[in-house]
Amino acid sequence: MFETIGIANGVRLHVNETKQFKTVNIALKFKTGLSAPKAAARSVLANVLQHSNEEYPSHTALRMVLDDLYGTSLYIDAAKRGTEHIVSLNVETVNDQYLSEDGVLEKVLNLMYLILFKPNMENGLFKETVFNREKNVVRQRIESIYDDKTRYAQHRLTELAFPGHPASVPANGTIGDLDGLTNEALLAVYQSMLKEDKIDIYVVGDFDAEKAAAYVRRYFHFDGREPEQALVHGDVPQPEKERVTENEEMKQGKLHIAYTTPVTFRDERFPVMQLLNGVFGGYAHSKLFMNVREKESMAYYVSSSYASQFGLLFVLAGIDQAMDEKAIRLIGEQLEEVKNGEISDEELGQTKALLTNQLKEALDSARGQIDIFDQYMGLTDEFDADYLISRWADVTKEDIAAAAAELELHMIYFLTGKESEQRHA
Repeated sequence: MFETIGIANGVRLHVNETKQFKTVNIALKFKTGLSAPKAAARSVLANVLQHSNEEYPSHTALRMVLDDLYGTSLYIDAAKRGTEHIVSLNVETVNDQYLSEDGVLEKVLNLMYLILFKPNMENGLFKETVFNREKNVVRQRIESIYDDKTRYAQHRLTELAFPGHPASVPANGTIGDLDGLTNEALLAVYQSMLKEDKIDIYVVGDFDAEKAAAYVRRYFHFDGREPEQALVHGDVPQPEKERVTENEEMKQGKLHIAYTTPVTFRDERFPVMQLLNGVFGGYAHSKLFMNVREKESMAYYVSSSYASQFGLLFVLAGIDQAMDEKAIRLIGEQLEEVKNGEISDEELGQTKALLTNQLKEALDSARGQIDIFDQYMGLTDEFDADYLISRWADVTKEDIAAAAAELELHMIYFLTGKESEQRHA
């Protein structure tokens, strides 16, 4: 799918030369070890870099130049994946060969250079008004979790179930980390990102790989580096309590359950766990959806998700506040069915088909190709979609039952309304 070219030590270029799109998509991904203080700082940094720079010192000026470049799309985001924190500069622009004028791509690359290397500075630091504004934007983003009770419940589950573990570190850090962030500290994080992060650069479009490499070397002067090694998170820590109930002003209960599995992303049985998750609760035909929600009318929603980097399986359910015990029992019964191999041909076939279709649909977009390759390239030296599809096709009911037998209940968290406080006291 992608041809990989080494630019410098710790800096790689991945090019998919394809006539599938009339645009050129470029992504620069800066990767470093995950920590809450670093996550907070890099989230602010992503905002600061995106909205202005030395040549275009306001968001309005920057948007105007993007409009002049045939509506070029540009954004920077910050995210976590496993033990890594990733800041991505993403661009989509029209391919020069479809225009009456040349040089548009070079103008876009120059703009990307300005954004990365010529930020909006004042007295040797980021412009104070910009720094304070974007710090406040990230604060609002962090605080918004409290208004979304499902996200809040999942946050509390990971916080309580995995103390001190990367699984509990929010992608945007914490309010405390944000409060302690100074302009000087943000500058140090920025300089470290450019000089020390592992960098993966992606180009998708009708564009020659060697030409792409020449452009990267011309516009992005990245020296070699010894990237920080991925954190070894070790064993999953045990929570202080295996079951916790907390109360908020709300009417619908939020039941969140964490299981652990020895099967992680690089395990040979990773595709088996993907199938297990789909059969158990990942789709609308899954056991949780069909039995807990549809048959028993126990949940407003119910699903499962597999966090492969850490070997964790989560179940999320919105239920009536008085129904937690019954819901926990029913969820456990569905898992027992999977452990016993009680999986119909239809359940298994639909899950394989949906996983395959989702992967193929993602690859229909340039952005999807970049995200899929960046996520899965660690599985095999030359990753392509057929690798995963063939692995899924080989998974049997017995494989899934064996993987399910290794799941262990780690913690149950229930967020409920004030009126239920007495019952759970």
